[in-house]
Amino acid sequence: MKKFFKEFKKFVTRGNVVDMSVGVIVGSAFTAIVNGLSNNILKPLINWLLALLFGANSLSEVFTVLKGVYLEDGALDLENSIYIDWGAFINAVINFFLVAFVLFIILRVINHMRDGQAKWLRRLEAGKLTKADKKELKARGIKLHDIMAVREYIDEKLARAAQEAEEKAAAEKERARLEAEANPSAEKLLADILAELKRK
Repeated sequence: MKKFFKEFKKFVTRGNVVDMSVGVIVGSAFTAIVNGLSNNILKPLINWLLALLFGANSLSEVFTVLKGVYLEDGALDLENSIYIDWGAFINAVINFFLVAFVLFIILRVINHMRDGQAKWLRRLEAGKLTKADKKELKARGIKLHDIMAVREYIDEKLARAAQEAEEKAAAEKERARLEAEANPSAEKLLADILAELKRK
């Protein structure tokens, strides 16, 4: 019996089961939100548009009767009639697109946050805090657990490094240009002589 409960505990606490249960709970809550949005906001708007266009009061009245059974007062008996329920189909389509759209928005936000976190981690790796950085942060009065201030410091450090690399590349380029002017190659000299002869 002890072994049985040990295996059961292992099964219940396994990551897949916990993730699945969280997914089911969040999914059911999310379904309630989507149904509320659909039933209480979108469907009344669609019913209003249908009433303007077709004169029908709601999606429940949008159907095509194939074989109708009428009551004594002349009203259609929907329970005993055969009909195509366009309203239910339109409701299902609306719910599908609504769920798909909301899931797209949620996944887009999650992916954006995940990409931002990955980008931040890459930047953190690129601008790892050295002992000198930690001393500088301490001198500025910034605590290491103050993430925003540390992030600003790293951004400033990376911007400074990028600017220095840019200045170094520009200086290297200028040095190469001056060196080429001071010590021209044979091809350059011949091209200059040829250009001078053509001018004369």
